[in-house]
Amino acid sequence: MMVKNGTPWSVQDTLTLYNIENWGGGYFSVNPKGDISVSPIQDKGPSLDLMDVLAGARSRGLALPLLIRFHDLLRHRVESINESFRAAIVESNYRGNYFGVFPIKVNQLREVVEEIIDAGKPHHFGLEVGSKPELFAAMAVHHDPESLIVCNGYKDPQFIRVALSGRKLGKKVILVVEKPEELGHIIAVSREVGVEPMIGIRVRLLSKSAGKWALSGGENAKFGLSTTELLEAVEMLKREKLDHCFKLLHFHIGSQIPDIAIVKKAVREASRYYAKLRQMNCAVEFIDVGGGLGVDYDGSRSSFDSSTNYSLQEYTADIVYNIMEICDAEKVPHPHIVSESGRAVVAHHSVLVVDLFGSIQKDDPSRLLWPEKDDLRIVQQLFEIRDGLNKRNRRETLHDAQALKEEAQSMFDLGLLDLKMKAKVESLFWQIATQVVSLYQGARVIPEEIRDLENQVCDQYLCNFSVFQSLLDHWALGQLFPIVPIHRLNEQPLRNGILVDITCDSDGKISKFIDLQDIRETLPLHACNGKPYHIGIFLMGAYQDIMGDLHNLFGRVNEAHVFLDPDEEGGFYIEEIIEGSTIGQVLGMTQYDSNELVRKMKLQVDQAIKEDRVKPNEGMRLLDEYEKGLREYTYLDLGKT
Repeated sequence: MMVKNGTPWSVQDTLTLYNIENWGGGYFSVNPKGDISVSPIQDKGPSLDLMDVLAGARSRGLALPLLIRFHDLLRHRVESINESFRAAIVESNYRGNYFGVFPIKVNQLREVVEEIIDAGKPHHFGLEVGSKPELFAAMAVHHDPESLIVCNGYKDPQFIRVALSGRKLGKKVILVVEKPEELGHIIAVSREVGVEPMIGIRVRLLSKSAGKWALSGGENAKFGLSTTELLEAVEMLKREKLDHCFKLLHFHIGSQIPDIAIVKKAVREASRYYAKLRQMNCAVEFIDVGGGLGVDYDGSRSSFDSSTNYSLQEYTADIVYNIMEICDAEKVPHPHIVSESGRAVVAHHSVLVVDLFGSIQKDDPSRLLWPEKDDLRIVQQLFEIRDGLNKRNRRETLHDAQALKEEAQSMFDLGLLDLKMKAKVESLFWQIATQVVSLYQGARVIPEEIRDLENQVCDQYLCNFSVFQSLLDHWALGQLFPIVPIHRLNEQPLRNGILVDITCDSDGKISKFIDLQDIRETLPLHACNGKPYHIGIFLMGAYQDIMGDLHNLFGRVNEAHVFLDPDEEGGFYIEEIIEGSTIGQVLGMTQYDSNELVRKMKLQVDQAIKEDRVKPNEGMRLLDEYEKGLREYTYLDLGKT
């Protein structure tokens, strides 16, 4: 326990500061050592020390940045969603079943998909695909004849043929019609291959979500049929004597739905469609409520973009109850319920650990200055302001310092200020500004200009990772993720900073952080002390694994797959490691052949030897280092000097 200003700093203070108990969902906390702890099956099993897991991965040769997957946590998420729907069905006396599917676009990695399928076996948990490559993968790894493969997305004849081949193999593959023309193609190909299709139709609801993915639904959504088009599709199926093949009604109003009222409204609207179709003698058996089950990234339990104002239990109970109420009112059978929850299944199971290797501080304590005889008047005044600063004059002092800084810049522009005096002015100003900000800490009301100043004086922590590869949703959409140091959490973090990555792009930074009330523009962090300092970025399992780009050719990061085992020291073992991209591999993705690169370098080395610019042994050493480097990790190796 660390003491600051006579007040003990405790682990509970850390939990409150970073809001861990709210967004952690029972999976993440802080142990008495001050390290992040991970409980993959919540309170039903052991807690692991994340620093121990990191040490285990490093002993296997994995450098940071490192993505750590907790497979038991992933299985727990699958089981929790299925059990919650089952409980809601039993409690409501609902006369249908639940058949969930995992949309593999959320995380297509084979190890993830296979773990989900295995965990979902007792519940007949299936898969959802939205492209030909996803369909090809799903067809091979799917084995349960009772679970579904739901095929969304636009389809060509090859897509349809492969899906129908699944029907011949005894799989329940449902082709969802996304636009009117697709139905005709499905019918034509099904007759060509001689198998009846299972058909779903996506209806375009008036209801739509809120937040960053609101445009996925509503009347202007890119997928789905209008009411008129739906009726035309039903008539086509009747003409072709295939109306018994219409098995599923589908809707989707967006990802990460923050407000449960939106879910209720959409479910009730879709249930009316289902009821009216049943009254038209359509043999619809399933209603697919799509995705959208959100993750409370900031722990605020609100309708904010990065949160949800509902629990898993409320979500499942409301879906079951509202479908049942409409069906009972319309006197039609209860349909089987399908949901495509992806984010809520996979988000929690992976953590990205990055190392911080330095910070840029405007008020660097090593630059603490003292007055000298040759100081200019403007510098002397800043010294007087700094030394006279107190809580009563803090705002007035800031204004005086800002005026002097502007005056100094004008003098410099006119050639009246040398670099030594300019450096003193800047250092003194930022020392004053930092002290002013600290004097406002804990104040009930903080003026807007002080909040702005806090963002200006914050540190920039240099992090060994790429935002564009590992946190694309943050860069592109402003999605927030919980970010916390994974150790030193029994110390009070006395600095405020933003995180900057190692790409040569000014957008390669994280400057928005979760907060209970709004969005923080800085993150409380510990001062660098010359020892390794590790940051965890949590709830990373949805989309971020797949959507990263190759900005600066950094490539995929190393991975460690962790399983609980009570017989192992630390309570876990690392079953599999997946090495991140090498320099040669990412160059190959941009059409640079490693062998050709080495050949071209050898020509240059040979020429340098011929011209006696390097000795033969030195030239061969340079070439060996170049060739060896092509096989190494793309990220910084901070363990080497």
